[in-house]
Amino acid sequence: MAAPEKVFLDTNIYVDWLRRDLRPELVMGRGALRFLSAVVEMELRAGAYTRSGRRALEHAVHGYMAAARIVPPTTGIFADAGEVLRRLRASGRDVRRASLVHDVLIALTARTIGATLVTADAADFEAIRALRRFSLQVVPAAA
Repeated sequence: MAAPEKVFLDTNIYVDWLRRDLRPELVMGRGALRFLSAVVEMELRAGAYTRSGRRALEHAVHGYMAAARIVPPTTGIFADAGEVLRRLRASGRDVRRASLVHDVLIALTARTIGATLVTADAADFEAIRALRRFSLQVVPAAA
């Protein structure tokens, strides 16, 4: 019997689920071993404006914490991120954008644990993947 696939969900997947109950199969479905990027958690906390949103976020984070599945970037990931950002800047990308820095950290962390990164926003991740191979699944953007 094959082990379940490791999955990292990007921030936009959780936002769509928390705000509009979209893609519950990705967030709660069976068949995948989901991990939470500490960077994604940070982004979600920064955007949780309402009490109900913060409560839903706390509930979701608690499950990952209890299962020891929150994954922070390591010092090695930060070092590699610096190299990736340098190369992205050389190719003309604005590496001062916090979202790009976060996406590099999320992608490299997923790569390190052998997880597939699921996102609805492919542009930055495709550019990162051109420099560091990692498993990426792009789902259609919510309407």
